[in-house]
Amino acid sequence: MVAHLASIGGADETPRVGFVVSKKVGNSVVRHRVTRRLRALVDAQIPLLPPGSGVVLRALPGIADTTPAELAQEVNGALARAREKHAQKQARQNAAANG
Repeated sequence: MVAHLASIGGADETPRVGFVVSKKVGNSVVRHRVTRRLRALVDAQIPLLPPGSGVVLRALPGIADTTPAELAQEVNGALARAREKHAQKQARQNAAANG
């Protein structure tokens, strides 16, 4: 699972989330099942995302065979890494802007 996080809107906007599940994951039924599972897990994480941000979660091949607990752990880890990278980038930009 790979997560990409970027600021795309104003500070008052709700975060948006998109999913990329390629044909390498499986046929249409499998891809849609993976997307539904991901959507259910991410709904609980929306309040933890920065306002005005956009997240893209990219499912890697083999994700269809993971247990719900493993999938939750992967999603939580990917989002945590993305939030951390985003915070570091914001800190660098603020430091550069302040001199």
